[in-house]
Amino acid sequence: MAKRAKSAKPRRRITRKPRQGAFGATVHLDNVEGIGRLSDLYYWLLTTSRVNFVASILAAYLGTNALFALAYMAAGGVENMRRFVFSDAFFFSVQTMATIGYGRMVPVSGPANLLVTLEAGMGLFGMAVAASLMFARFTRATAGVRFTQHAVITMFDGKPTLIFRIANQRDARIHEAQIHLTVARQQDTAEGHSYRRLADLTPVRSFNPIFELSWTVMHVIDEESPLYGVTPLDMEESVVAVSVVFSGHHEGFQQRVHARHTYTQALIEWDRRFADIITRDKEGNVIIDYAYFDELLPVDPKDLVLG
Repeated sequence: MAKRAKSAKPRRRITRKPRQGAFGATVHLDNVEGIGRLSDLYYWLLTTSRVNFVASILAAYLGTNALFALAYMAAGGVENMRRFVFSDAFFFSVQTMATIGYGRMVPVSGPANLLVTLEAGMGLFGMAVAASLMFARFTRATAGVRFTQHAVITMFDGKPTLIFRIANQRDARIHEAQIHLTVARQQDTAEGHSYRRLADLTPVRSFNPIFELSWTVMHVIDEESPLYGVTPLDMEESVVAVSVVFSGHHEGFQQRVHARHTYTQALIEWDRRFADIITRDKEGNVIIDYAYFDELLPVDPKDLVLG
């Protein structure tokens, strides 16, 4: 009887913590074949929180010095260092890694000098890596764009229109700003399978040559719109979510910046309008009051979309 061939070693599967998906839903990834944290350490150090980043760098620094301290205690051969006193060995390791060299404790044996050579090289390499990581983290450009908390569907120029606002939170302008809208809906295929479909929503104006203050983004819900004929109940049943992607060239950072926001069906208000945020004073100066940026007002009964 032929022997059964050995099965391939199963690949390690990772269960990741929940994260916010691009279309608003909380995504749980279980049994996914992916890159482990250690094999993708650079990405994790760039994207983890500041507390985790500082703790990781500090742990690596103290842990490496502690390991070398134990090695110095085992090897001996360091003048003025008490052989089995951890504090002496640890602070000698710190001085060696930082290339301080006070001169009080000096390696005099071959093994001790070999350890000093190894640690000095690791110290230079470690400082370079840590400085590069901090530079990469603190120089990442952000768009500084604020989105309204809600989007609204209201009548505008006699047509139902999806509307939301964005604002530039910095003094610097954003040139060649572009905005892209995508709606996601859960729909059933002809075979009865549930399928998440994506469709583009065409803004009235998708390009802004100079985005300086605020921008009211509108999508007309006409016969060509994927939202044509959709009711609040339809949105709830099909789990509608509108994803907004913004990009532009930031004159302060001198590079392209990006921002993303999602409006789920719970964040889309019907028959409401945004309060005005732009007024003029007696001298004719333009005043923009962002205290009313997210404020919604009821519409006139004759302008109701839902009737």
